[in-house]
Amino acid sequence: MGKRAQQGDGNAGPLLEQAVRSVLTAPEEGLDLALDTGASLLAASAGQWPAVSRALLGYADIAVGRCWSAGWRPADLVRVVRRGLKPVHLALAVDLIAAEARRHPAAGLDRRWQEQLRELEAEVWWPSDEQYLGAFAHRHRLDRFALATAVLELLRSWGRLPPIAPVGPAPGASTAARRPTGPVTGEPRMLARIRALLAKAESTEYPEEAEALTAKAQQLMAQHSIDEALVAAAAADRNTPAALRIGVDNPYEGPKTMLLDAVAAANRCRVVWAKEFGFCTVIGFDGDLDGVELLYTSLLVQATHALNKAGSGKDSRSKAFRQSFLVAYAARIRERLTAATERTTTAAAAGRHLREDGTEEQLLPDARLLPALAARSAAVDEEVGRLFPKLVSQRVRVSDGEGWAAGRAAADRAALHGRGEIHN
Repeated sequence: MGKRAQQGDGNAGPLLEQAVRSVLTAPEEGLDLALDTGASLLAASAGQWPAVSRALLGYADIAVGRCWSAGWRPADLVRVVRRGLKPVHLALAVDLIAAEARRHPAAGLDRRWQEQLRELEAEVWWPSDEQYLGAFAHRHRLDRFALATAVLELLRSWGRLPPIAPVGPAPGASTAARRPTGPVTGEPRMLARIRALLAKAESTEYPEEAEALTAKAQQLMAQHSIDEALVAAAAADRNTPAALRIGVDNPYEGPKTMLLDAVAAANRCRVVWAKEFGFCTVIGFDGDLDGVELLYTSLLVQATHALNKAGSGKDSRSKAFRQSFLVAYAARIRERLTAATERTTTAAAAGRHLREDGTEEQLLPDARLLPALAARSAAVDEEVGRLFPKLVSQRVRVSDGEGWAAGRAAADRAALHGRGEIHN
């Protein structure tokens, strides 16, 4: 692991802060000049470069930490960079997140935060903080000026982000500030079973098999939610809804958000779309959130495969066809997932319990079930209101009838009522 940033950066620390401040406050028409001036100052001397490197990683502790305090998470910061900047900025972003993470013991991070760091492969790979910029420049074949420019562009992007609704505790938050977010290690066997079913659904070449596998996965998700609701009711559990963010990128981000909303609604979760940042916030109970993320990811893969095979002729390649296809796919998936959840809930209310292996067992009906599920749905709605007091609805338009028909047909083949609306 690289050495921690030390005090005594000479003039590099104030120089870096001056350059960043100039770039942050520059208007768009003056940005190029501010970048050139700041990068020239930072890269002017090879002898000063190690001190700039050490100052940068020290400054990252502050800049990245401010983002955490404003509600952002590692995957969010990386998504912002991926959408607006270049691969070199993305590599820098991951490194600066890794550098800041040295401040926090893993035990102080919630489960999803740890998962994001692992998925990003955010690790300190450089031998010391003084050598970081030199090693990075060598790895990416950049001169000092180009790298200093990229650093300033990245810090401007992050430094201008607004506060957003938090979806969990920031690193270092006190115990009292932490909201319950469920288990922090492992996953229920039911989720492992769901994951395996969805993997098979994505890989099969037979539409009927994919439909059956995905339907079974949704039934298991619904049963898992029912089991958790009953356990919580029996224990008078005071656990509250949680939230996570899922990236939804162009092209066709509107229909993709509709698909996520369909999956979430069938699993008693709500979706709020932040279009300008390319993500949706999903609010629900922790176990339901895990299932929503799994199923949405799988259905998006299936929808993409179906879209690539759909239609005939050049019209099927048009934007209107593809947009309409995905809107119809999402609408039909909503119907099928909702029906699967309703069937599972009705069966559970009658005492029929779905085992992890997909077989049923007959139990005594439990009168607590429907009130428990209603209470959880109400709690989710209340949490949405707390996190997002002002919401508007947005409709996605359909302009190609052939695409609509093809999308519904693909949804019938691939997998599994509600409104065709999403929240923004």
